[in-house]
Amino acid sequence: MNGWQLLFWFVRAWFLDRSELTIENLAYRQQLASYKFQGKRPKIRPLDRILWVWLSRLWPAWRSALLIVQPQTVIRWHRQGFRLYWSWKSRGQAGRPQVEREVRDLIRRLSRENATWRAPRIQSELALLGHDVCEATVAKYLVRSPKPPSQTWRTLLDNHVAQITAVDFFTVPTATFRILYVMIILCHHRRRLVHFDVTEHPTAEWAGQQMVEAFPYDQAPHFLLRDNDGTYGQEFRRRIASLGIEEVVTAKQSPWQNPYAERLIGSVRRECPNHCIVLGQPHLRRILAAYFEYYHGSRTHLSLERNAPLPRELEPPEQGRVVSVPLVGGLHHRYTRRAA
Repeated sequence: MNGWQLLFWFVRAWFLDRSELTIENLAYRQQLASYKFQGKRPKIRPLDRILWVWLSRLWPAWRSALLIVQPQTVIRWHRQGFRLYWSWKSRGQAGRPQVEREVRDLIRRLSRENATWRAPRIQSELALLGHDVCEATVAKYLVRSPKPPSQTWRTLLDNHVAQITAVDFFTVPTATFRILYVMIILCHHRRRLVHFDVTEHPTAEWAGQQMVEAFPYDQAPHFLLRDNDGTYGQEFRRRIASLGIEEVVTAKQSPWQNPYAERLIGSVRRECPNHCIVLGQPHLRRILAAYFEYYHGSRTHLSLERNAPLPRELEPPEQGRVVSVPLVGGLHHRYTRRAA
């Protein structure tokens, strides 16, 4: 070191702040130690990186004393340390907060039950149910299907059930050992009996006339479900066609293909004629009319959510005591509440 260099370092040390000079000496000593113990090409240790990152944050003139690496390298070390720090701080808490199990199950349920609903529609429905969920979360938990969205068979049937009507016959013996034939026409929607009549000699003309009386003023359904009984002859089919009704004929000896009508016939037999001695057609009509009035307005059905075809209102205990109203001559009763 010549005289000019000594003079330069002396003047620099005289005017520089003592603490800054100490930091500069520390920086040079650290770099000299790296060369002394590790050879011509020093290997930067983690402590060396931490020191220079620390110096770059506290000492404005750190670049002037840096010799072993480029300043950009120190900046890169700082960014790596920043990422490592936040990775450690965020351990076990990666990503968004987990959605509650109840909400996830509800999203999947809405997606399964409504094949045409996508994320925006389901998000709106969830908001009305009190769940604040973003659209991306809804899309994440949607039920995926490889096929295009399609309604379920239950939905298809529910949408057409009001247009399906069934017809069938059952017999009732009289006190004089004659056989009376009862024709019933049942609408599948809420199991409502549209029409019934009694005859001793059923014919195709008589059955066709019953259909006309059951559906006046363009009220005919789209489909009529029936079996292969010989009563449904040419004249019956002609009347059906004139009403714009399409016939659906079950297979032979397959009553299970007309289940609602068969179930109604079974209920009528067990709950009414089997407990009476029928004297004739007028007597049977009166008995069945009373029963079907009870059937529509009072009798509960499991398939109708334990309610009647004509829905009954809920009567809480506050409305009074329970009283019974005899129906069908006392064979059945309706229970209701009345204020004392």
